[in-house]
Amino acid sequence: MTANSANISASVFRLSPLIRITLLSLYIALTVPLPFLSQVTAAPVPPELLWIGITIGFVALYAVLTEQVTVDDEGIQVTYPAWVPRFFRKGWSLPWSEVKDLKPRSTGQGGLVYYFLSHDGKAYLLPMRVAGFARLVQIVQAKTSIDTTDVRPLAQPWMYLILLVFTLLLLLVDSWTIATALTTAQLT
Repeated sequence: MTANSANISASVFRLSPLIRITLLSLYIALTVPLPFLSQVTAAPVPPELLWIGITIGFVALYAVLTEQVTVDDEGIQVTYPAWVPRFFRKGWSLPWSEVKDLKPRSTGQGGLVYYFLSHDGKAYLLPMRVAGFARLVQIVQAKTSIDTTDVRPLAQPWMYLILLVFTLLLLLVDSWTIATALTTAQLT
């Protein structure tokens, strides 16, 4: 039995909960104080408009974070729920038989991302922020016979954990900022 003929049942990989919680919390920490500050400072942008923008941004971020990767005997597929418009995030599908290689590319921040190269020359980004990434890479190696020994996630969990801790500290500062803004608004 060759590595390519190894049977696997369909496996679904979703974005890591740590990454999802961290990024959603950071978005909230960075945006929620804005309408309160807008009201207190009498900024030209009304708080209601900021709340609408914040809500739209939150939904868009959440949509991006609903990515899921499905691998089976046929290939690999990146999809989003039906409520996410295709023009926003459309996903992709690649049969194992079309995978030619897995090539690393450096990012602007000095990290490495990997792209599947197909026989027709197209490149497909290997999803690297999924829970169970090591298992995903093992399946890729089993189905394509490409050596994935050196493939590592873009960011380690401890990096997101540090970001989450600082985000929680920022949320504490936000609470103080909002309380101060509401008190100031009541005094005027």
